[in-house]
Amino acid sequence: MPRITPIHWKLLEKVFLANGFHFVRQEGSHRSYTKPGISRPIVIPTYEEVPVAIIRKNLQTAGISRDEYFRLLKSM
Repeated sequence: MPRITPIHWKLLEKVFLANGFHFVRQEGSHRSYTKPGISRPIVIPTYEEVPVAIIRKNLQTAGISRDEYFRLLKSM
């Protein structure tokens, strides 16, 4: 299984949008996304490279598995 590595925020945004999330708002350099059935918003910082810890935490919050993440990432 490949390792999760830092990626550009726009690519990470596409992964979550493809999974049914919708952009809600932006405060400074942080963009929030929601999806019905998910209790907390996903927050993606607009960094050139989003750290692995943030990616993992967002995947956990969204209920997206590693396999699903890589499948969505591959389809981009």
